[in-house]
Amino acid sequence: MKKSDIGRLVAAARAAQARAYAPYSRFPVGAALLAGDGTVHTGCNVENASYGLSCCAERNAVAAAVLAGKRRFTAIAVAGNSQEPLAPCGACRQVLREFSPGIRVIMADRAGRTRTATLGRLLANSFGPRSLAKVNNRSQR
Repeated sequence: MKKSDIGRLVAAARAAQARAYAPYSRFPVGAALLAGDGTVHTGCNVENASYGLSCCAERNAVAAAVLAGKRRFTAIAVAGNSQEPLAPCGACRQVLREFSPGIRVIMADRAGRTRTATLGRLLANSFGPRSLAKVNNRSQR
């Protein structure tokens, strides 16, 4: 992935972060998802007084992309005000796995430093659609 692509995604994630609704955690997060066709879909975290109903930036970006008809993604940038590059939570990793197990994850911190990893590294030995097929095949025997 080109440095310019990483910069473009991180900038889009930062712009989304600025729109986050995070009155409880005061930890705004933005995400920018690069679809296979080159389009970028963004999301921000949206919190709720009933904490379990809050939704992460990454999952909101996936929802926006799916709404736009996209199903395959090549990269996602996640930006927050953390001291270390911000990694997606486990739930977001699993949602990303549903669509693109090989996606590149770009994690940015508040100083603009980035770290990149594959989703496979962040979510090793993951459960996915093929796992269900294996279970369903066994239950039919």
